[in-house]
Amino acid sequence: MNRLRALLIWAILATILAVPLLAAAASPLLQWRQPIYIAAGFAGITAMALLLLQPLLAGGYLPGAEGLKGRRLHRWTGSLLVLAIILHVGGLWITSPPDVIDALLFRSPTPFSVWGVLAMWAVFAAAFLAAFRRSLALSPRLWRRLHTLLAMVIVAGSVVHALLIEGTMETYSKAALCALAVAATVKVIVDLKIWARRSRGES
Repeated sequence: MNRLRALLIWAILATILAVPLLAAAASPLLQWRQPIYIAAGFAGITAMALLLLQPLLAGGYLPGAEGLKGRRLHRWTGSLLVLAIILHVGGLWITSPPDVIDALLFRSPTPFSVWGVLAMWAVFAAAFLAAFRRSLALSPRLWRRLHTLLAMVIVAGSVVHALLIEGTMETYSKAALCALAVAATVKVIVDLKIWARRSRGES
């Protein structure tokens, strides 16, 4: 029964993650786009899907990925998130360098660009903290709070960025994915008591 429940949970999660990608693949807007632009767009959609997976792994909510295994997968998924964002921005740079430069300099006329850039830098900052955690000699409590603060910026910025864009992502599947990512992030912050004087799992 437990194994069946685990398979059901993973099947539901896989469906939730796949639906936005499949819906975007069926978008009629793709026929007007360059292959590199399409690849960049799907890298962005993949990044959004990973934003749902990340808090689920961090909180140990997925069967077979609890505890240390879940945290290791969280780190690997974080690396994939960084790669997806690099591919997303890199592809957009190749197809339209002036637009990317304007976005990075916060002078783009499109509001969604600002939120996307904020989320991007927060992802890079979170990855930096994770990679150099020991070198920075941060206390576990401070590190968790900084990492969590950056995660909140990442999710909030990414969600607003995605919702403001009218592109290949289908509206309802996009909204559902964004809502689930926010809900999962809030749940893990509450459950792990990140802002408490002593968070769960802290020595």
